[in-house]
Amino acid sequence: MRFKLYLLFLLSASPLLAQKQPFTAAQLFKNEKTDLLKTLPSIRDWADDSHYLLTKDEKIFSVDVKTGRESEHPIKNDWVMYPPLSSLKKGEEKAKAQNLTASPNQKWIAFTRDSKNLYIADSANKERQLTSDGSETVYNGYAAWLYWEEVLGRNTQHKAFWWSPDSKYLAFMRFDETKVPVFPIAGATGQHGYLESQRYPKPGDPNPLVKMGIVEVATGKTVWADYDANADHYFGTPFWTPDSKALWMQWKSRGQDTLKLVAIQPATGGRTELVSESQKTWVDWLSDLHFVKDGRHFIRMSDESGWMHLYLHTMDGKLKNPLTSGAYTVTGVSHVDAKNGLVYFTARKENSARIDLYKVKFDGKGLQRLTFGEFSHQVQVSPGGSYFITTYSNLQTPPKMALLDKNGKFIRELGDAKGPAFDRFSVARTELVRVPTSDGFQLPVVIKYPTSYDPNKRYPVMISIYGGPNAGRVYDRWSYSPQEQWYAQDGLLQVGIDHRGSGHFGKTGQNFMHRNLGKWEMEDYGTAVKWLVDKGLADPKKVAITGGSYGGYVTALALTRGADVFTHGIANFGVMDWQLYDTEYTERFMDTPAENPEGYKESAVLNYADRLKGTLRIVHGTMDDNVHMQNSIQLVDTLENLGKHFEFMVYPGARHGFGTASKSRHAQAETARFIYRYLLEKPFPTDVWP
Repeated sequence: MRFKLYLLFLLSASPLLAQKQPFTAAQLFKNEKTDLLKTLPSIRDWADDSHYLLTKDEKIFSVDVKTGRESEHPIKNDWVMYPPLSSLKKGEEKAKAQNLTASPNQKWIAFTRDSKNLYIADSANKERQLTSDGSETVYNGYAAWLYWEEVLGRNTQHKAFWWSPDSKYLAFMRFDETKVPVFPIAGATGQHGYLESQRYPKPGDPNPLVKMGIVEVATGKTVWADYDANADHYFGTPFWTPDSKALWMQWKSRGQDTLKLVAIQPATGGRTELVSESQKTWVDWLSDLHFVKDGRHFIRMSDESGWMHLYLHTMDGKLKNPLTSGAYTVTGVSHVDAKNGLVYFTARKENSARIDLYKVKFDGKGLQRLTFGEFSHQVQVSPGGSYFITTYSNLQTPPKMALLDKNGKFIRELGDAKGPAFDRFSVARTELVRVPTSDGFQLPVVIKYPTSYDPNKRYPVMISIYGGPNAGRVYDRWSYSPQEQWYAQDGLLQVGIDHRGSGHFGKTGQNFMHRNLGKWEMEDYGTAVKWLVDKGLADPKKVAITGGSYGGYVTALALTRGADVFTHGIANFGVMDWQLYDTEYTERFMDTPAENPEGYKESAVLNYADRLKGTLRIVHGTMDDNVHMQNSIQLVDTLENLGKHFEFMVYPGARHGFGTASKSRHAQAETARFIYRYLLEKPFPTDVWP
């Protein structure tokens, strides 16, 4: 009798034998403790080639890679001049100062004021205005909307000036938007409302005119790069050479099928062409250049072969040799060891859904994978390249952290995010599969199964996508969210799909999208859905899709052009006709409407509105300055005129996305209501979403 009781105790106490438990709403949404996951060590940087910096208990420690010994590290606060400038003391003037940026030698600070003119000031509060022609349509050092959104990047906060490494020069872009059409954005607050006038070029419209100026700090003299100020072209992010002897500019034709890298002399503005690249479809901007410390070479990334690879050039632009080649994508350079002639880089080589670290010799030989296992890795390489730290995971394995040497030899584990109670909970199973297309692509599809999955049952499916060119979302790395776990517990099959142009198949796959956005997204997503149905996973009467921006476009297209496959959709702030989006992004893929009228017609959601037969919800913010609400309004108008049923959700005052936390919470709750009403057909859980 005692033995039986003891056996029962062992069975109930064993986590391996005990039944796994579901999460409660409080555990998922109200931060009730579960011990499911742990926080990984906070490694902020490398102190030197053999010590990394660890943040712990609000202190910084230097950790010896050989011994693991920790010692408190005194953080030196390098002097950065936040100007106690007399002209900036006044609140109004201070508010107008933008993008305050110290020079490398910390003697100067550059900034723009009121989006119009460029200034510098020294530590003695002496301010100097470098430009004076700024106006409502002319900006110096402050990017026009199109350049901020599509060329320089949102993270620049409109900053369009660059210090030379020796602090003697300041390069800047000057934008003239006089001829750019104005788009009105209506605000509804107050008694009378108000109107914003946005300079926004749409396909075929005049673009901002752009010039590149270089100011000599000592004299204030501005030299202009030798380009026609009225030419219809683009300039990309420039790069100063390490010796400050030249500013390397990126030039692209309006058609965006040719990219040139050009050296500008600061003293004269004269230019020398270094590299020219042309493709039949489009050429993307260089996101970075890597100057080798020998002073004689630089490394360029290009997908001109059909895949993104590294190329070694001499400083006069001549190609010395490719560093990498093959049917895989290089994602970045992590370290260049000039002394030993080695380049450390990351790539999606072993599996397009994973990232690994590699090294290769300057002659392109001796390629070696340094990371390990069937994981996706995020690496931090030491300054000298002797060691690296990797944070690695896959869809089934929570992140771990490890220290390795330059040859990939494992030194020690630094952390594991898997908590002590992980195995007690029924975490939704997630897997990556490859779905074949009729013409030979193997589409990556990630599936998160219901926690009570029954192979003999079909499930409602929600497909979350973005869908833009080279913007894939399917990766073999750990992904966990309370919302997804809750939906899995309630029986929702959650799916992510990447099409042939998503980046998994290099530029070769992306080129299919040229001049016909929407076609291959629908072809490939439809193929994946049919596979899910054929495998007995998905209920063909409950195939839902959702996404925002480009994903909103794809969702609306799926419910119209793809109406025979998709039954439900939530289209968030999407482009409904590519004639309504901006020049740089749209023309890159579609050319102009005059050059490609049939492509614009065939890609527009509006032209398939008559096919709508499922349940479509259209969502948009009234003051979206990226994808104008005009897009959704035109689709709403078309559907109404056709007598079609649909749902429409408006977010007053919201920009691109949902904006405020309250709007985001509301959108999340409304998405949940949609899922419970149409897909799960269950009562809405008010204890989870208000």
